[in-house]
Amino acid sequence: MAAAVTTAAITDGVTSSRKDTRLKDSLEIRLSPLPQTKAAENNGNNKHEKKEEKQKDENNTANTVNEKSEAAVEVGPDKTQGRYNLRRRKDDGDAKPVETKPKQLGEKDAKLAAAPAASLATPLDFGGKIGAYFWLLFLPAWVLFLVLQVNLEDPSLTNFPPPLPALEAFWDAQALGFVILWILFQALLYILPVGKVSEKSLELNKLINASFCAVAVSSLAVAAAVHQGVDLTYIHSHFLQLTAASFLVAVLLSVYLYVRSQYAAGEQLALGGSSGNVAYDFFKGHELNPRIKEFDLKFFCEMRPGLIGWCLINFAMALAEMKQQGLDAPSYSMILVNLFQLLYVVDGLWNEEAILTTMDLMHDGFGFMLAFGDLVWVPFTYTLQAYYLVSHPNHLSLPAVAAIVTLKLVGFYIFRKSNSEKNAFRRNPSDPKLSHLQIIPTATGKSLLVSGWWGVVRHPNYLGDLLMALAWSLPCGFSHLLPWYYMIYFIILLVHRDARDMSECRRKYGSAWDEYCRTVRYRIIPRVY
Repeated sequence: MAAAVTTAAITDGVTSSRKDTRLKDSLEIRLSPLPQTKAAENNGNNKHEKKEEKQKDENNTANTVNEKSEAAVEVGPDKTQGRYNLRRRKDDGDAKPVETKPKQLGEKDAKLAAAPAASLATPLDFGGKIGAYFWLLFLPAWVLFLVLQVNLEDPSLTNFPPPLPALEAFWDAQALGFVILWILFQALLYILPVGKVSEKSLELNKLINASFCAVAVSSLAVAAAVHQGVDLTYIHSHFLQLTAASFLVAVLLSVYLYVRSQYAAGEQLALGGSSGNVAYDFFKGHELNPRIKEFDLKFFCEMRPGLIGWCLINFAMALAEMKQQGLDAPSYSMILVNLFQLLYVVDGLWNEEAILTTMDLMHDGFGFMLAFGDLVWVPFTYTLQAYYLVSHPNHLSLPAVAAIVTLKLVGFYIFRKSNSEKNAFRRNPSDPKLSHLQIIPTATGKSLLVSGWWGVVRHPNYLGDLLMALAWSLPCGFSHLLPWYYMIYFIILLVHRDARDMSECRRKYGSAWDEYCRTVRYRIIPRVY
């Protein structure tokens, strides 16, 4: 799309008759967003002695753009990148805008013309419109399967499918009240005037509100509840009902988000969730960062109720194991799972500013995909190891404990150091502390790291994540495949996310990204993948 606009803007030599005959098509293209215009103008060499030859090519390109189908407009951004150039060029000033001044469109007409253009420029993820229907049905069904299967005396996959309980077994008013109370409690902590405002949060109009403090306050509240005699093993015995209640809340939230997105301004919408298809936009999220006044719904759901709830459920499973197995203290396996996952969550909340640059916050709209993931998928599937250990204890020797702890620490070190290096470079690429890092400049003005952790593999943070996921599963032993679900799922997730990153970065950085891929050959695991 940006290629069409840029090319049309520099076709000074196009004859007036062609402008008149193709005015309507050119106007529709020029109303599309221009995020890559500068990048397109910066690529190429534009030597004055080759100016005439270049203008001929540009005129042919302009004619081709107007005559091609909509599919040609989609691939425009890829073609604007041109040859890779280590040096950023200044604008030549050779380009001249088309002098034809068409009749001005009204604001409503402009918005209608731009909307389909934006949807064309953004490829659809997750199988497109048909895939959206599939995921809307599959994700809840898969969570239901996991919850029912792990509750079996023998959760072997040979016992698939698990027996389906009666419909009334899914509903428990007390469970729904517990879920709502938990979300409201976290919302109260979210709006408290504590924490800090960073440069990045100001840029994105987000308040970094000390999620780490929320963990501490939540821990004190849970400890006080246990001291007052509250039986947290209720979470284990009513796991299915709590899952159903959270699913209901996620669906209602998703409906609210989609309805309110219909009244949002165009600049507040997510390009990836503006396909025009109701099911796809409902699933992917139509509005980018919906807010109720200063309350950022997406940032809150990403960081608070599900993540902290994950730790709460794990703690409840440790209490349930002690009660069911008649133990005075949790087993080594249960302690490792609790501590490893608590460290992961606390680290994420301590470094919560880093989430501001993730794909979820920057590009994905807030719809069913993220709402379901935050409120259902994370707290009720990431806790499967702890749930499994309640009824299927796995004895670990001290050497085995030491080996698993070492694996976890190595993974955590890689994960944290690589993310810290990336975030420091994004905050201030000119920092003298980072002067030893090698980069590949791009036509967008940004640079790609090709040394340090990011010169070993393209996603060293994913490598650390996988090592930690392995450490979470090992305490459960090898008797059943189910507690290894997270490891298997995470491999699929990271491979898919890597593919999305590759597609987006190749579109954004063009030949500079190809040069980066030639320099850093492996994606996640050195010399393997």
